Amino acid sequence: MKAVEVRDLTKRFGRFTAVDRVSFSVERGEILGFLGPNGAGKTTTIKMILGLLEPSGGRISILGLDVRRKRSDVKKKTGYMSQQFSLYPLLTAPENVEFFAGISGLRRSEIRARRAELEAELGCGLSRLLVRDLPPGIRQKTALFVSLVADPELIFLDEPTSGVDPLARRAFWSTIYGLRERGKTILVTTHNLDEAEYADRILVIHRGTIVLDGRPRALLEERGAASVEQLFREAIRGET
Repeated sequence: MKAVEVRDLTKRFGRFTAVDRVSFSVERGEILGFLGPNGAGKTTTIKMILGLLEPSGGRISILGLDVRRKRSDVKKKTGYMSQQFSLYPLLTAPENVEFFAGISGLRRSEIRARRAELEAELGCGLSRLLVRDLPPGIRQKTALFVSLVADPELIFLDEPTSGVDPLARRAFWSTIYGLRERGKTILVTTHNLDEAEYADRILVIHRGTIVLDGRPRALLEERGAASVEQLFREAIRGET
């Protein structure tokens, strides 16, 4: 059973087609790097997969569940870290954990345990600050922690390293590898093309359609490219 199966997924906004009959799958335990320029359809695709946006057409299943029919069951199995980190800026990091753990249906004892875990990780000083006052790397760490609070099988990370320094990006990818070792499946969108080689497989979307799909090393050898950036640019150029 695939972690994600998407067939002919389409989204129209009036006369504009944001996602045009996209089809792909994600294996369980795989890290998929989902790439594309701004406005390519990455976030729209993820929101449809998660059931946050109604498709205009096509089929989506997550871990064998039809997203349209089993939305609440799908929600229990997925974690989502959005581009804006999905945190309330006027709450502290532990308060965010308590809030999101509560709406995820965790028991009171589990909520206390998750809150205490983050407080121990951040330390007293950072735990007392409002999220808006935290350094970008710490906000990032908190947002990821929140997306994992219900221990989901499938994790969607939308531009998770945007706005953080290279050291924080490397640390973040170490965390992603750790999640894969625990059997998690991860779909990551990113603008940082140097990160794409960290993924098991990359998928490039442009103007709402998939223009490249494969394992980074195999694609580099097959196309004689020197870097993922070159692969990306050639794929985009070929569809312009």
